Amino acid sequence: MKGYYKNPLATRQALDKDGWLNTGDIGWIAPHHSVGRSRRCGGVIVFEGRAKDTIVLSSGENVEPLEIEEAALRSTLIQQIVVIGQASWTPSFHEDQRRLGAIIVPNKDEALLAAKEASVVDADAVDLSKEQISSMLYEELRKWTSDCSFQIGPILVVDEPFTIESGLLTPTMKIRRDQVVAQYKEEIANLYK
Repeated sequence: MKGYYKNPLATRQALDKDGWLNTGDIGWIAPHHSVGRSRRCGGVIVFEGRAKDTIVLSSGENVEPLEIEEAALRSTLIQQIVVIGQASWTPSFHEDQRRLGAIIVPNKDEALLAAKEASVVDADAVDLSKEQISSMLYEELRKWTSDCSFQIGPILVVDEPFTIESGLLTPTMKIRRDQVVAQYKEEIANLYK
């Protein structure tokens, strides 16, 4: 496209000076190799996340939460997760907010089953305490995200899944990160106290 019809401002926002469309995606192009298994992958575009999702820590480091979230979701105990940092919920921060945090919707049935198998609770238990679930989730995060560039610090465990009806999921089932952060703003602030 040459631009938005009779809308130069929208055109400037969407197209750069060289005519490239700014999609807001972050990625890279795989290099060409002459040998090895990756020789056929050269030139492929690798999608890594969305620019609007980037978390900037107080240290100035940029974090793409998608890598951490995808790694954490390999755990059967985690149903949904949103990685947060101080920039994702407030412009002001405290000294210990250089860490990432997470809002997690646990898979309670899987957690209870895992707790019974590990003899953490009695075989006839029907529920886990919030502390037991949090402890299990921390362990799962350590296990599944250990190879990630950044690690999760404090977590907020929430009971209600993110849904389309609650406005926390898009119709295409993507988590509306900004809406989740807005809904749990006070609880997130308490994570860093």
